[in-house]
Amino acid sequence: MDSADPPRGRLSRRAWLTTTSGVVAAGLVGTRFDAVDLSARQVPAQDPRSIPGRPPSELGSRAPGERPRRLPGPQVPSSSSRSPLHELDGIITPADLHFERHHGGVPEIRPDGYELLVHGMVDRPTVFTLSDLRRFPAVSRLAFLECSGNGNGTLRRDPSPESTPQEIDGLLSTSEWLGVPLSTLLREVGVRPTASWLLAEGGDAALLARSIPLAKGMDDALVAYGQNGEATRPEQGYPARLFLPGWEGNTNVKWLRRIEVSDRPTMTREETSRYTDPLADGTARQFSFAMDAKSIITFPSFPYALPDRGWWEVRGLAWSGRGRITRVEVSADGGRSWADARLQDPVLPKCTTRFRHLWRWNGSQAFLMSRATDETGYVQPMWDMLVGARGAGTSYHANHVRTWKVARTGEVTFAQGELA
Repeated sequence: MDSADPPRGRLSRRAWLTTTSGVVAAGLVGTRFDAVDLSARQVPAQDPRSIPGRPPSELGSRAPGERPRRLPGPQVPSSSSRSPLHELDGIITPADLHFERHHGGVPEIRPDGYELLVHGMVDRPTVFTLSDLRRFPAVSRLAFLECSGNGNGTLRRDPSPESTPQEIDGLLSTSEWLGVPLSTLLREVGVRPTASWLLAEGGDAALLARSIPLAKGMDDALVAYGQNGEATRPEQGYPARLFLPGWEGNTNVKWLRRIEVSDRPTMTREETSRYTDPLADGTARQFSFAMDAKSIITFPSFPYALPDRGWWEVRGLAWSGRGRITRVEVSADGGRSWADARLQDPVLPKCTTRFRHLWRWNGSQAFLMSRATDETGYVQPMWDMLVGARGAGTSYHANHVRTWKVARTGEVTFAQGELA
């Protein structure tokens, strides 16, 4: 449903506090309603109850008027597209709206010709076909995936106020991933005791490759071939991809063709000239794998305008690559005071979590913020704290607090630049 729909956002405090009693009352009304004779009621000619509906089809479709779309990047041709965070409910991203990021386009790989080579410091170098992978016991992991460059446009002092949550943080999606644990394959080939690193390489034109600590491979890593109940989609790595819950997106190598076991990182282009974090002292931080705690308010946000004063529900998403979100706070005065938001179940580790907070707008200018804390105790930093630690040249892991301005007219704009 479109989050700009006023009934979804505005509600009375009485309605908020009496939800449970309303449910009970609805049950009682339903009992009495069943006893009413409706045979004499007049049904309008255009009422859907007056004619049979359409028959079943091979593929479902979205409801009329519901048209969420990914937003391709400005480059031509684009190498990314963003998920419409402000138009989605719950935590699962529909597979066709999952963000894209690739370095050499989306390759066409036939499933019957797919092969994954696992070699290097192993006792039994092995080539696995897709059928081989599917023969192993499968597991599923519900987790987010985020590009490490997500939100880097907000690091500037003057980001556009006319930015939607999709434009700001749309390189984030959550899916149920299904596949074989990488640890199963590593045990199958017999990793040697002195090994400590893996090299994962993709089968696209860019041959993207990343070094991964062996410990992560033996922990919760997957070779995933399923996504949200279907085969992994081509732009998400079909026939199979590496999935590393909680780690920056580019380490989750798509179209996985090779895993080499070694005793040191390979120092590929993607972990030397790119995907490193410059620091304020002139050095750089390498191998910044885990995505830090982060949150964003998705309602109210640009381009919405609050039509009147009163109680409104502030809604958003929070996530952390280090575990569960334990707390989200919301501020309406630019960070001078904070109030706890309600976390919506389920609250899962390394997964997006929905939060909600009832806020009374009195018609004056307001600056809305959200701040997440994860189970390690890490607290999402303010913009000046992050830039002060990283320096002005940082472009990855931009997890600072986001800010929305509600003007006296009710119009909502992105206000990062006003408070930076």
